[in-house]
Amino acid sequence: MRIDFAPLYRSTVGFDRLFSLIDSLGNEAASQPTYPPYNIERTGETSYRISMAVAGFGEKDISIEAKENTLTVKGDKKDEGNDREVLYRGIASRAFERRFQLADYVVVKAASLENGLLHIDLVRELPEAMKPRQIPISTAANASAKQIEAQAA
Repeated sequence: MRIDFAPLYRSTVGFDRLFSLIDSLGNEAASQPTYPPYNIERTGETSYRISMAVAGFGEKDISIEAKENTLTVKGDKKDEGNDREVLYRGIASRAFERRFQLADYVVVKAASLENGLLHIDLVRELPEAMKPRQIPISTAANASAKQIEAQAA
C-alpha cells in the first residue's frame, strides 16, 4: 500500500522531512532487521529509554553514536581466537547495527550495560525560546497611562 503525499506538500511548509520519513517506513518495514530485540519506553514526561538485548557483548564491543537526529548503535564481537570447538551455536554473537530516528531536541543522557541489556536514556530538552510562555494583556487605558507617566518623568 502506497500513500501519495503530493497534495499535502502543496499546502504545508516545513513538513517535507516528516512526509519523507513516513513514506520510507513502508519501504523499510519488510527489510528491517530483527536482531537484536529492543524496547522503547517512556520513563517520564520528556524522558525515554531504549533497552536492547545484547547478551554476550561487552562495553568494548558496542559503540553508540548520536549524529543530527539519528542514534546508531553498533555491535561487533571480536573473535578471541579460542581453540574451542562449538558443537551448537544458539547464542547469537553476530555483528549488528541498529538506527533510531530521534525527534528534534532529543539528546542522549546516558548509556549503561547491565545483565545483558544495553539501556540508553534519552531526554527531550526544549530550548527556552521554544517553551510556552504567558503573554500579558494590557488595555488601551493602561497603555496610555504608562505612556503619560513615561513622558512626565
